[in-house]
Amino acid sequence: MVQWTVFAKAPENRRVRGVPAAAHGPRPQPQVAVIGTLVGMKFTMLPHVWKETIDQLTERGHEYVPYEGHVPEGTEFIVFNGTAADFPEELPESVGFVHTHFAGVDSLVKAGYLTPGKLRWSNAQGLYADTVAESTLGLLLGVTQMLKTAITTASWDAAEEMHENKVWLFNSKVAVVGAGGIGSAIVPLLKSFGATVQAVTHSGREIEGADESLAMGEFNWGEPDIIITVTPLTKETHHMVNAETLKKMKDTAIVINVGRGPLVDTDALTEALTSGTIAAAGLDVLEPEPLPADHPLWKLNNCLITPHVANTNPVIRHRTGLAAAASAEAFEKGERMPTEVDPQRGY
Repeated sequence: MVQWTVFAKAPENRRVRGVPAAAHGPRPQPQVAVIGTLVGMKFTMLPHVWKETIDQLTERGHEYVPYEGHVPEGTEFIVFNGTAADFPEELPESVGFVHTHFAGVDSLVKAGYLTPGKLRWSNAQGLYADTVAESTLGLLLGVTQMLKTAITTASWDAAEEMHENKVWLFNSKVAVVGAGGIGSAIVPLLKSFGATVQAVTHSGREIEGADESLAMGEFNWGEPDIIITVTPLTKETHHMVNAETLKKMKDTAIVINVGRGPLVDTDALTEALTSGTIAAAGLDVLEPEPLPADHPLWKLNNCLITPHVANTNPVIRHRTGLAAAASAEAFEKGERMPTEVDPQRGY
């Protein structure tokens, strides 16, 4: 797991390769995280141009070349912040790697862009762990504290139902399914409320702070009171929450999905929430997105939905340059990038 350290200020007088530090004088103090040393590579950004990201990279010695419908010759890396439909069909031979502003790259794999070969890729693994973990906790508490019931009832009449049905984390076993960067950041937040935490990963490696660390093959869907899904989307994890796994859960179970929409079979979840197979759900990511306005999930008091905002655009714009700079430094050294994507695994 990549550990990102965020500094309040960027260190002064950091050296650009080949230029004495004294030649720079005091450097500006952007409120950004800084990792690694400065290198000088040509980069472009597409399809959206974020000034914050470009400034972070140019301040570290990189040269920005504008994208004008094609990737300019001589470009050495790309900062990509769009969908698979936005990715260029042709790239100059000079492009060595692409950095994406998101962690989930399944759409690029599916489109055939992210494949084993010469072009390397890095993503935002772990870069938003703190913000997504905080949003996950907020979504979870919104469900356990029955805030939707209070809001939709809009009167004191909600009191009896809430007295009987609110869920307390100190009395709950919570499974974090996909305890990578984000999942590992969720664990201590849950522990602070007194929850018993299972951390589930592909390998079953020990996760700091968790009461129990399990491999996916060892996980029992019927054991936890609350299940938080935050795995990458792969062939193996697609619709991991489905009619079969939902039936294995407790009828008091709560499902929270902050990973990828297709981790959960929306039709199966809708049926489970309607029939009482499980108690409630909180969803920040869905299949499809956006969820149609007339979808029955919107009307269920036991389903709280946020519109894919567990991490927000200002945070993304502010941190993307950090990760891209770390990737560039490792790339130039001939090293594996901190968040390099394994094209075989798809994350």
